[in-house]
Amino acid sequence: MAKIKKSVGRTTTVGVIDPGVLAFTAGKDVVLDRELIEVDCLGTAAHVTMLSRMKVNPPILTQAECRRVLGELQKIIEQARAGKFAITLDDQDVHLAVERTLTASLGDVGKKVHTARSRNDQVALDLRLYARNQILGTLEEVATLAETLLAFARRHVGVPMVGRTHMQPGMPSSVGLWASAFSEELADAMELLVALYQVNNRSPLGSAASYGVPLPIDRALVARLLGFEGPAHNVLYANQGRGRMESLVLDGMSQVMLTLSRLAQDLMLFTMPEFAYFTLPAEYCTGSSIMPQKKNPDVLELVRAKAARVRAHASAVYDLSRGLPSGYNRDLQEAKEPFLEGIATTRSSVRVMSGLIVGTTVNRDALRRGFTPDVFATDRALELVGEGMPFRDAYHHVKNNLHELAQLDPEAAIRKKVHEGAPFGLDFAEMKGRIAVPARYAKNEAKKLGKTFQKLFWHSSC
Repeated sequence: MAKIKKSVGRTTTVGVIDPGVLAFTAGKDVVLDRELIEVDCLGTAAHVTMLSRMKVNPPILTQAECRRVLGELQKIIEQARAGKFAITLDDQDVHLAVERTLTASLGDVGKKVHTARSRNDQVALDLRLYARNQILGTLEEVATLAETLLAFARRHVGVPMVGRTHMQPGMPSSVGLWASAFSEELADAMELLVALYQVNNRSPLGSAASYGVPLPIDRALVARLLGFEGPAHNVLYANQGRGRMESLVLDGMSQVMLTLSRLAQDLMLFTMPEFAYFTLPAEYCTGSSIMPQKKNPDVLELVRAKAARVRAHASAVYDLSRGLPSGYNRDLQEAKEPFLEGIATTRSSVRVMSGLIVGTTVNRDALRRGFTPDVFATDRALELVGEGMPFRDAYHHVKNNLHELAQLDPEAAIRKKVHEGAPFGLDFAEMKGRIAVPARYAKNEAKKLGKTFQKLFWHSSC
């Protein structure tokens, strides 16, 4: 056992602390919290601004002291961006590292910044701020992939492709229908992410240890300074919403990954030599250590695997939270790593798939060779229905006379399908609009937040 000197703001008591216990309780926060330095400084900036305006006598922080704190926080952000801000094991996390740095620079003024807040609502705030930024970034990247798929579909709208059920040949379809289906699926995921952004967009700060404080803090002001829609009203919920919120965000990310995984699976199948419908860009394939000829779809295989990991992260955070009693519990510390990793994995997967789709080529001859007479069976049966034959009679007639379908043309078959959403009824403008709305929302929100944070540091009236 060794004596550990108490850090400024440390919530543990002075005494003898086993260094193994210190390392165990800190976990990976010393490393993980590097991602949260900037948002932690933003939260502290809003908090001290609020403290300087609070109607108490004597003031907890004067306006001059507030401005000094804001100046030091800006320096910390600049150090973090340069990779020069350190979080030590003695700090345990970003919150105490920032407070230690402020106290080292400002003395007693730095010791005041933790007034009326807890590390519990600090980390809840940081994770909401981080999630907000990450959702906006994800929306922009998913929009790029969805638009790339839509452009791919439009270029190849008239290229026939066998539509499959149970992985067996089914009906005439097209490359345009196949690619735009994934684009529309991503548009759904984008709308879900916007909804999650709005649910997340409330400030938990001011809940302290979950039960409020006996000071006239202004939680609405803090929320406004940080660009939130408002505070999470009930202080107990504001704090114990942690875990639940990370789980919800990861659910949204896992829906994006679900689409990517199924797209990856299709591309792995349809680029096999036995199909050769598509050719992947060489720069997105890897070789073999022993087989000189290999061009492996490792990127697609990893996307498929990473989809499982993101879903597992969402489930892990949900399971961490579901059995907890009300109030703060340290179990929630274990939710941070899967939360950060799940988001990062999703975003990197989206980016790599965008580049892969851009470089993928379509092999029209191979796609045509996939058509056997039986692929036209359903279409022919429905044509007979259109001529007056009852459907079940048409069904059996075609089934017993498949040889009549041998000379049918795939291009002609798909051109007959003109109703809404069919191969030649695709409304590319409508689909592009669905992608554009959440993408524009993300861009506008990011711009608005940028102005909010600039105002917080440079034009604050504290």
